[in-house]
Amino acid sequence: MQVLSSRNVRLLSRGRNEVLAGRSGTQRHGGDPRTRSLTCPPMSSSSSPGRKMSENGIMSRAKVLTIDTMNPTVKKVEYAVRGPIVQRAVELERELSEGMKKPFAEVIKANIGDAHAMGQQPITFFRQVLALCSYPELLSDSTFPEDAKSRACRILQSCGGNSMGAYSASQGIDSVRQDVARYIERRDGGVACDPDNIYLTTGASDGIVTMLKLLVCGEGTTRTGVMIPIPQYPLYSAALAELGAVQIDYFLNEEKCWSLDITELQRAVNEARQYCNPRALCIINPGNPTGQVQSRQCIEDVIRFAAKERLFLMADEVYQDNVYAEGCQFHSFKKVLFEMGPEYAETVELASFHSTSKCYMGECGFRGGYMEIINMDDEVKDQLTKLLSVRLCPPVPGQALMDLVVNPPQPGEPSYGSFIKERTATLSALAEKAKLTEQVLNTVQGISCNPVQGAMYSFPRITIPEKAVKEATEKGQQPDMFYCMKMLEETGICLVPGSGFGQKDGTYHFRMTILPPTDKLKILLNKVKEFHQRFTQQYS
Repeated sequence: MQVLSSRNVRLLSRGRNEVLAGRSGTQRHGGDPRTRSLTCPPMSSSSSPGRKMSENGIMSRAKVLTIDTMNPTVKKVEYAVRGPIVQRAVELERELSEGMKKPFAEVIKANIGDAHAMGQQPITFFRQVLALCSYPELLSDSTFPEDAKSRACRILQSCGGNSMGAYSASQGIDSVRQDVARYIERRDGGVACDPDNIYLTTGASDGIVTMLKLLVCGEGTTRTGVMIPIPQYPLYSAALAELGAVQIDYFLNEEKCWSLDITELQRAVNEARQYCNPRALCIINPGNPTGQVQSRQCIEDVIRFAAKERLFLMADEVYQDNVYAEGCQFHSFKKVLFEMGPEYAETVELASFHSTSKCYMGECGFRGGYMEIINMDDEVKDQLTKLLSVRLCPPVPGQALMDLVVNPPQPGEPSYGSFIKERTATLSALAEKAKLTEQVLNTVQGISCNPVQGAMYSFPRITIPEKAVKEATEKGQQPDMFYCMKMLEETGICLVPGSGFGQKDGTYHFRMTILPPTDKLKILLNKVKEFHQRFTQQYS
């Protein structure tokens, strides 16, 4: 409570002509405060900013933070993967648990790439080591294999106080970054990797947003523009909206299995230079939500384009182990860049990202990830380290898990056999489900699904009758949101409308994960098929 000075007490005793405690005697009009009196209007709810009359007649203070006074860029942020349709799915789950009757027995959330929530089992070795790190007393338990114990000891010895509960260095635990560097070298056929260029992150998203923060500057026509694929993962559009950057759309070619066309990149950057300063090009490979896997030739073309247009490359490679289609192979941007020779390897600026959340791991909740930076200016690198230090460090359990991903059991170690068996089973099941999804959806008239070459999603194109488009418009909804919401209410299946990812005008899609167990996925696909047929008949 503020204590009033004797002078303020005297002022208050004169009535309401002086300002309340805390003011030092400044007046509305100029002149000597000792000879000039104030003329103030009577106090009322209408003349007192920030105050209003409550129902019981007591003056109350209005909110400091309101929808009108909050950060306007936040209001522009949209994230369809957890948007209104998902919120309704949660409500439906609650209603079912309360005994309300629905035309379905359960809600099937096929909206998000959350593998374990959909029934995928964790890798035993990973969980054993994390358990040992979390509760070191288990190191004396004979049920844990010796390689898990030795790995846990190595991780704990790298932690402050030998505890995962301690902060790490802002850039991440040194030994983990060294393991990440060795992993990248193996993956890329011996291309050198400096651990000092590795930054451990809170999932890949943390690294992506951090890089965008470094890139965004300027005003008006000099404002940073960032090229992103359409369809895109909504993290990009959301982050750019929050940062006040300019989103530059380049469209993937649906007719050619969502391929990336350099001619389209050139169109997009040329048009964007009229209203902003394009500075970065984001690539998602394998694609989310589109599931395409880029060829080596395409990656080379993208690198040449980025060099010519002086663009910072951001390669989102979190699905690098999720490649299913025959003839497709993952090529890292870093590997291709260095194999193109010094002209590109020593000049093109690149940040690439990986995560523990996808691939065969599916460990979304641990929020582990890393980014590698190439050819970054040394002074900017110092600023990056400073920026990361503000959030102290990534979650240490996530860092430990990242270490296990890049340094799994090796041949001859006790856990190697079970690790390979579990890893292979998970990836094989995903490949089968990718093929199943494509096959079933393509049997439905009005649905067209490209091959799911990689990642964890299908992004089929759907035909929506004009009558349904009109009804959706009258309700203020995008037609594919109307379609997906209606599917949710009738079948309990939660999908994400294509409008949440971006799509060409006049086309409609939905994103559906392929993660449910095969038996449940078959049920889901059959329900989608039956719903689409009913929907088409209803609105034809």
